Formats: sequence, C-alpha cells, structure tokens
Amino acid sequence: MPPTLVTVAVGVLLGVALLGGAFDRRSLAIVAGAAAIPDLDALFVLSGLSVTNAAFHSVLIPFGAAAGLYYDTQVRERSRLVDRYGPYGVRVAWVAVAAYAVAGIGLDAFSTESVALLYPISGRYYAILGRLVVSTQDGLVQTYVTLGEGGLGIESPGTVGTYTVESPLSPTDGERRIHLVDSGWQAVIVATAIAAVPMKYLIERRDRLDEEVA
Repeated sequence: MPPTLVTVAVGVLLGVALLGGAFDRRSLAIVAGAAAIPDLDALFVLSGLSVTNAAFHSVLIPFGAAAGLYYDTQVRERSRLVDRYGPYGVRVAWVAVAAYAVAGIGLDAFSTESVALLYPISGRYYAILGRLVVSTQDGLVQTYVTLGEGGLGIESPGTVGTYTVESPLSPTDGERRIHLVDSGWQAVIVATAIAAVPMKYLIERRDRLDEEVA
C-alpha cells in the first residue's frame, strides 16, 4: 500500500483544490489528518488484532460520515455544524470526508495489498486491479471492468482471519521499516503537495491585492 506520507500528500492536494474560501492552516491540517486516519488501524496489531487496512479502511465510515453531514446540513431545520462553525465548518467537513475516502481508502484499494472495504460486515480483503491503455493495435484497452467476464477486476487475497497486510508494526520478514516513498511517482506527488501549499497562499494573496486595487 502507498506509504502514509503519500496518502497525506494526496489529502493536501485535495485540500488545496477543494477548500476554496475555507483554506487556511487549520483546515488543511484537518483534511491532511483525515487522509492519514485510515492507516492508524495498523496500531491494532499491538493489541493482537490483525485488522490493518480493515478497521479504519471500511467504506462504511466515510459513507456514514457523509450521511450524517447531509442530514445535519440539509435535512435538519437547524444545523449544529453551521451554528458552531458556519459555512467554513461545512466546507472543511465535506473535504475531510473526501480526503478520508479518496486518499485514505482509495489509494490502498487500488494496491495489491488490498482493503477490507466492508469491515466489519465482511472481513474479506479486496484489491481493485487493472490497466487502462490506448494501443495502436487494439485501441482502448481497460481491464478494470470486464462486462463479459464477471464485472470488476477485483482480487481477494483472503480475510482478516487468514491474511495480514504488512505494516511497520507487522513486518513479514521481522525487520520493521517506515516507508516514506516507494517509487518515483510517489516522490512526485509528495513534492507537488509541498509546492502547492505556498503557491496557494501566494495566489490568494495576489487575488486579494487585485481586489483592493480594483
């Protein structure tokens, strides 16, 4: 699975792109933290539970959070979130849920290590694997969805009872390692996130100056 640093970097990029007027240090920290939370399920191994990529990687968590947000902000006559934090809080909350789902769960779901997407309803791990290629010989080739062969290209290495996702706390070879980046594309994502934050501040500052001049 992608290292947590890469997951946080993707969360930061989502924050830069989606926070809009709610963008500041606090909101960016909340969104980045939301992206990192799913990886904390690796800590359960310390108590003897093997639920890495399961306990906090369940899609039921962001779906439940999204449902709660929708109910509070759209259905209730008076939103508790709006009363306490205003539109700022609503924007930050929705982006945090998106970061949790896309960066925290999505990146791992499309890796070979797999994710128990429906935990605790089901303890089975799933990995969404495939490719998308444009070829001069075969045209557009994609293997994520194979309609004539059973649907999505999903593989399952086992369940929480038979399969263990390797993490710094549960290494398969006995040597504990903390991976920061594992490939060039991951390094590019981290570097892009680092560069995007100050650029966002500079752009917003320039826009404010332009408004003052106008």
